[in-house]
Amino acid sequence: MTDWNEGARRLLPPMGALNSFAAAARLGSFSRAGEEVGLTQSAVSRQVALLEDWLQTPLFTRAGRRVSLNAEGRAYAEEVGPALDRIRRATARLSGGRPTNELSIATLPSFGMRWLAPRLPRLTARHPELVVNFAARSFPFAFADEPFDAAIHFGRADWPDAVHDFLFREAAIPVCSPDWLAANPIREPADFIGKSLLFQTSRRTAWDRWFRAAGVEAFAAGGPVFEHFLMLAQAAAAGAGAALIPSFLIEPELSAGSLVCPIEIPLSTDEAYYLVYPEAAAANAPLARFRAWIDEEAQGVPA
Repeated sequence: MTDWNEGARRLLPPMGALNSFAAAARLGSFSRAGEEVGLTQSAVSRQVALLEDWLQTPLFTRAGRRVSLNAEGRAYAEEVGPALDRIRRATARLSGGRPTNELSIATLPSFGMRWLAPRLPRLTARHPELVVNFAARSFPFAFADEPFDAAIHFGRADWPDAVHDFLFREAAIPVCSPDWLAANPIREPADFIGKSLLFQTSRRTAWDRWFRAAGVEAFAAGGPVFEHFLMLAQAAAAGAGAALIPSFLIEPELSAGSLVCPIEIPLSTDEAYYLVYPEAAAANAPLARFRAWIDEEAQGVPA
C-alpha cells in the first residue's frame, strides 16, 4: 500500500502549479494568468517552471517575454483543463457555491434568440424563483466537460449519454427578398435551378432534399454558407439569394415582408428539436420545472 501511495503522489503535481499552468495555457499569457489566479507574472512563471521540472519536460516555448504552448503543453492542457473544471464544479455543488434554484442551459444560437428568448417572461411569471442562464453552443458536447444542466439539440435522438425530451419538428421554407424575387421570377420549383442559393453550415444538402421533395430532379450548385440561421435570414433579406429557413425562426421577417416565400413547399424531416440532459439530472428539481415549462411551450408550435 505504501508503494502505491508513493507512486500516486508522484503523479499528482502541486495544485497551485497546475492551476497556474491551466490559466496560462487558456489565456496565452503569464501576466493575464496572474490576474486570474491572484499571483504576479513572475510567480506564475515560477509555478509553471515548477510544473515543468516536476514533469521533466518543457510545456511552453519562450521567446523573450512572449510564451506559447509547445506540442506537449497543448496535449497536457487538453487533459488537465477539463479535469480542473470538473473539480471546481464538484466542489461548488458540495460547498453550496451554486444556488440551488439556478440552471445553465446551452442553446442553438438562432433557436435561443428567436424561440426561447421571447418566451422567457412566461417562464419568469410561472417560476420567479428560477434563475436560468443561457449560452450559445452549436454542436454536441460532453456534459461531464461543460458546466451545463441541459442543452437544446436539433437532429436525431443521438446525443451521447443523454436523455432526450422531444420538443417539436420544423418545416423549412424557401424565402427571399421581394426585390430578389422581382429580378428572379419563381413560379415553380424548377425555377430555383441556376439561381443564387444560400446555405446553412449544418444543412448543406437542404436544397437538394427540397428539390427532391418538390419533384425536381436537380442538385443545387454551391453558394455562400452561413453558420447561423439568423445570419442566413439577413443575407436573404438583403437580396443575396434564396434560402431554406425554418419558418418559426423568421416569423418577424415574414410578417414585415422583408422575406417572402415564393413557393410554399416546406421541407420536413424526421429530425427534431430536443431538450437533452444527463440521466442523473432528471432528479434535479429546477430542471424538472424548466422541462415541464418548455414542453408546454413546444406544444404550441404548429406541426
